[in-house]
Amino acid sequence: MTTTATAHTADPRPADLLIVDAEIVTMAPDRALVPGGTIAVIDGRIAAIGPAATLRAAYPGSPELDATGCVVVPGLVNAHQHTTADPLVRSSIPDDVPAQQAIFDWIVPLHAAVTGDDDELSATLTAVESLSYGVTTLLEPGTVAHPLRVAAGLRTAGIRARVGGWGWDADDAPYAMPAADTLAVQAETVAALAGDPLVTGWITLVGHDLVSDALFTGAADLAERLDVPMTWHLSPGPEDAAAFAAAGRARPVRHLRDLGVLGPRLLLGHAVWLDDAEVDALVETGTAVASCPGAYLRLGQGFTRAGRHTALRRAGGRLALGCDSHNAGDTPDLWRAARLFAGLERDRGVPDPLRADEVFALATVDGAAAVGLGALTGSIEVGKAADLVLLDTRTIPWTPRGDLPTQLVWGAAGHTVRDVLVDGRLVVRDRRVTTVDVDALREEAAQRRAALLRRVGIDIPPRWPTVPATEFSARRSVPGGAPTPREGKAP
Repeated sequence: MTTTATAHTADPRPADLLIVDAEIVTMAPDRALVPGGTIAVIDGRIAAIGPAATLRAAYPGSPELDATGCVVVPGLVNAHQHTTADPLVRSSIPDDVPAQQAIFDWIVPLHAAVTGDDDELSATLTAVESLSYGVTTLLEPGTVAHPLRVAAGLRTAGIRARVGGWGWDADDAPYAMPAADTLAVQAETVAALAGDPLVTGWITLVGHDLVSDALFTGAADLAERLDVPMTWHLSPGPEDAAAFAAAGRARPVRHLRDLGVLGPRLLLGHAVWLDDAEVDALVETGTAVASCPGAYLRLGQGFTRAGRHTALRRAGGRLALGCDSHNAGDTPDLWRAARLFAGLERDRGVPDPLRADEVFALATVDGAAAVGLGALTGSIEVGKAADLVLLDTRTIPWTPRGDLPTQLVWGAAGHTVRDVLVDGRLVVRDRRVTTVDVDALREEAAQRRAALLRRVGIDIPPRWPTVPATEFSARRSVPGGAPTPREGKAP
């Protein structure tokens, strides 16, 4: 790891920014910590890391960001985060319905009713929330109708992202298209986003049992020809294996291996319900998996019974973390996903569970490598993108200081994000997003939520009664809110 600015002393122009006097968690191969370190940022990249005096001399007159009392970590990588429809009706699908009912009675109708304006706003909303948690890279694993509007919303917020339009060709599935038409739409999205410095396209099939063999192989060929990655969903619950068997196919991952579509270009969302041969196939082909533990718990999909993600990682497989959607994971908070992953794997007694330092790597450097972005982001090294998060350790969650990786995963580090840079740009400063008018975003999101629910005809029943303040204050209640015997039962 280059630690000084000696390579730049012949060109003493100012850096775009010096981040001064931080404790730097590099996540470089040696996992070095650099106390009292300074980072020079030029043209969106990390130009040097070293002592403040050295870098000030190398880059005279540079603007500075005082990081005294801060831990600087690489920006987090969310490898599976939907951004459309659900963010506008977040935390609304009842948590006592089966996963398939949640999908077909709620999510499918919502996606059918969203407009381009809805999708762009919900993508901006998701990106703003993600940035506030220190997530600097977001991989959208498929949107139904308006991928370019989604890209525009993510770009407005200033997050690094991949975007694609969902594709599937099952005869009886809503919004399905023939394989050739699906591939043409995929190619158009990738072409439209080519050359964008932050938000690029990729091939996104919905996956499951809704994709024909011709579409699976066609997508893999297209991704190879366009030199882009691809993703689709597979086996979050037991349904895919049963559906593949009913169609006369081998188990899902083995079937994809037989088709020749597995490989390092592919990121599978979920891949929870696997057998030993499927785990082996993923490891042997270098196929990556995005694990979204919060979603599996929310939807009751059996992660604690069937999950094989630790086994996959211990066998040398490629693994990243994700949060899924706002009505599954409920929030794009990758810190929470990391903590859930670590805790669930330990609690169910898997052999050799991943330690905190290893789980934090899944959220940063190893996650970036798993999704094909390891040369660009995920660690704090000279030449990489300046995707950086400053955590304020002068806050109560850091008092007193403990073992650093343990505190990052098991503590409340996500609540102490102070500043965030993406590609060298300060997108969060002193806990305020700098790219978007958050008050206006909040107001428009509330309006669009109400309009979307009206169009779909969904009425969300309240779990708790609403009592106007005038009526409530007129009631004579005992401490704790229980009605007096004279009043009878509460309405």
